[in-house]
Amino acid sequence: MTTHLDLSSLSRRSAIKGWFATGAAIIGHTILSPAAHASDTTLPATPACGEDIGPTRSMTEGPFYSQNPPEKRNFRTDTDGSPVTLIGYVLSTTCTPIANAIVDLWHADANGRYDNQGFSMRGYQRTDAQGRYYFDTIRPAEYAGRTPHYHIKITPPNGPTLTTQLYFPEEPRNELDHLFDSALLMNMRPASDGEIGRFDFVLA
Repeated sequence: MTTHLDLSSLSRRSAIKGWFATGAAIIGHTILSPAAHASDTTLPATPACGEDIGPTRSMTEGPFYSQNPPEKRNFRTDTDGSPVTLIGYVLSTTCTPIANAIVDLWHADANGRYDNQGFSMRGYQRTDAQGRYYFDTIRPAEYAGRTPHYHIKITPPNGPTLTTQLYFPEEPRNELDHLFDSALLMNMRPASDGEIGRFDFVLA
């Protein structure tokens, strides 16, 4: 069954209701404690389109990017670690879903190490017709000077690439990381096989 979402009135307070319903159907994950979430089946909104906050903030690429990563959704076959499913939308500032955008993800492993010889913990996906993306990956570890984070590049079909980073809430090292930006915090919720993290990207 295909579920169509109306994104025309997306805001910070009510961003894309139904992500869990459609997202869980798509990726086959079951959210924990269904009774507890019976009246609230959406993750809180990340900074969203249609408001004064503007597009998603850019951030440095860092020294560990590798050109020409493979098209890959499942990073969990690369290494062991605490499972995270990363989901979200890629949208314009007018709340229009951006289809076929390249979402390029790379990050450290559970030991805080990057694979600089191959493509472990590296890959890209394209957004679907509704601007959605998801990756099955793991929670990266901290390393010297850095709190746990994901690196992201998003390239729309017509427009410049956004390079940024995503952060986990309530990480002790967040405030010690000179690059940390609270505007780039994911929203996290427990799932039957780890965690689901959501971030909606808004492109200029």
